[in-house]
Amino acid sequence: MYPESEVAGAIPGHASLLTLNEGMLERKVESNPWVQGAEVNENWKSGIVTVQVEERRPVLDAEVDGREIILSSDGEELPGLGGAGLKKVELDRDQVGEILEFARTLHESGLSLDSVDKVGAGGIETTVEGRRVIFSRDVGERRATALKHIMPEHPDASVFDLRSPERVVVGPPRETRSEPRG
Repeated sequence: MYPESEVAGAIPGHASLLTLNEGMLERKVESNPWVQGAEVNENWKSGIVTVQVEERRPVLDAEVDGREIILSSDGEELPGLGGAGLKKVELDRDQVGEILEFARTLHESGLSLDSVDKVGAGGIETTVEGRRVIFSRDVGERRATALKHIMPEHPDASVFDLRSPERVVVGPPRETRSEPRG
C-alpha cells in the first residue's frame, strides 16, 4: 500500500550521503498511515541508500457510532481496506478498546491478530495466526502466552476460547469432509 515512488519522493532533491538526514527521512516515510515502521540504511561503499518499510495490515472494518473505521492491529486508523477482505462488524467504543488491547497483548506474546470476524453477545470472534479465537473482555499476558503454546499442540482444533477466566479452552477437532462413497 506504500509505493516505492513515495520513498523516492521523500528524499530531498540533490541529497547525497553526506547531506541525507536518516531520521528525518524515516519520520517522513512513517507519517504515512500505511507505514508502521521505516529504517534507512546507507552503504558508503556503494553509495546506495535503502529504505525498509514495514506496512500496517487492516484487521478491523467496523462501524462505530455511525462512522466507518478501519484499524490496524496497533490501533492506527487506516484510509481503506487495502485489498483486505474483512467482514464489517458493528461495535461500540468500549469494544474497540477491548480489541486493541487484545491485539497489543497478542503482539507482546509473539502472536498476531489477523482479523476481527464477528461480534455479539457470545464474545468477539477473531482469527489469530490463521486460527479461530473467541474472547471477551481482558485477556492477560499469561493467557496470550498459553494460547501461543497451546495452538501448535492442537492443529485440528476448531476454536480456542478465551472467555473463561484464567483458561484457554480448546474446541473440538475441525470436521473433515469425506468424499461420498459409492
